[in-house]
Amino acid sequence: MFRLSFAAVRRLAGAVVASWATVWSIGACGLRAEESGASVAEAPVDSTDNATAPKFPYPLALEGPAPLPITPPTRESINGSIERGVAFLVESQNPDGSWGSARKTKSLNIYAPVPGSHQAFRQGVTALAIVALCEARPGLPAELHERVDAALAKAEPWLLASGERLRRAETDALYNVWGHAYAIHAAQRLHQDAAGDAERQAKLVELCRGQVDKLRRYEFINGGWSYYDFDGRTQRPSSSPMSFTTATVLVALKDAEKLGVEFPQELAKKAVESLLRQRYPDFSFAYGEYLRMRPRMGINTPPGSLGRSQACNLALRLWGDEHETDEVLKNWLDRLYARNGWLSIGRKFPVPHESHFGVAGYFYYYGHFYAALCIAELPASERPYHQGHLARLLLPLQEADGSWWDYPLYNYHQTWGTAMAVSSLVRCLPGDAANETQSATGDAPSAG
Repeated sequence: MFRLSFAAVRRLAGAVVASWATVWSIGACGLRAEESGASVAEAPVDSTDNATAPKFPYPLALEGPAPLPITPPTRESINGSIERGVAFLVESQNPDGSWGSARKTKSLNIYAPVPGSHQAFRQGVTALAIVALCEARPGLPAELHERVDAALAKAEPWLLASGERLRRAETDALYNVWGHAYAIHAAQRLHQDAAGDAERQAKLVELCRGQVDKLRRYEFINGGWSYYDFDGRTQRPSSSPMSFTTATVLVALKDAEKLGVEFPQELAKKAVESLLRQRYPDFSFAYGEYLRMRPRMGINTPPGSLGRSQACNLALRLWGDEHETDEVLKNWLDRLYARNGWLSIGRKFPVPHESHFGVAGYFYYYGHFYAALCIAELPASERPYHQGHLARLLLPLQEADGSWWDYPLYNYHQTWGTAMAVSSLVRCLPGDAANETQSATGDAPSAG
């Protein structure tokens, strides 16, 4: 039998300890400044050739694969895809004005206590459909434009009524957080549409105010949001917040500010701090705070983070983090294009997280939706390259019926997939004058 000497065993043990210390320090180096009360901005910064200039403290966030050259899709092909997606949304609307239902099932479904979970799912996908229709409508053909007007006229009163009654389904199931966040986006888009109608706009502001107040009530004790509270099941949720859920809410709260609805700054600060604790030096993000000390766990690595780093980077940028530069956004956009297979291979898998790096199917269109919002943050001259790459990924995935979908969830998945894809493609249209001024949470460019 092969045996090691005592001295060899000591050397091996020392090497193992040293390697684990290195892994821990890599995962924690971006966190220590915040935890000690020091400012991250005090670290040396920059990536210029000037030796006297400050150095950017996270060089790994600027490194990544470059996508292969492409031929960008034409404006006509993007417009045609948008129109087919819009037609699907209009045709699949429920008679009461909402989208989605619990009518389609499969042998395996996620934990979803009734009826609250389905009320949350329906409000979330209805809000996303409203956003997509509002953003795509300006450039649609006249006949389709009229159908969108009719669909929105039915959807708005439904959303106003739903927003008042939506709560968490159980103490451990908080899917309502998604419904509140996306309802804020919908309220802001509808408010723009209601210009000149003071009564209608007032109702939409009140809808937004109610959703913001519920997000205040459901923020987790240590900052941020999640959709489960399996540990404490307390009145104020007390389990682990999730990075991408927190990012989703933070982005939505910036739309609320446009309607004059403010979120308590001390709670926003706690949410931002939670997101910073989950950010690794390469700007991958932990899936949730409960995994943040496992930086090389598959779902926390760059391939596993491809579907959420876009949203997390955007949220931190909108809330003032100076390290979320254009270069960081562009690097993570390039990662998405070059390594898209890591997300796409999990698309349409029926079991959450069953693909490589723990990827779940529902990461896919979510990731591209926030990638489009990141593109809108870049200077106008730098957008066409990214618009072309993103559109090229989305166009071939459209189904024969005009929809997009990535994960089978009752009868909600086609709505969110289609709505997110349409909103993304509207922001991929080349050469619009509106592209020069659009922001991530502002007006989308005309689809015409």
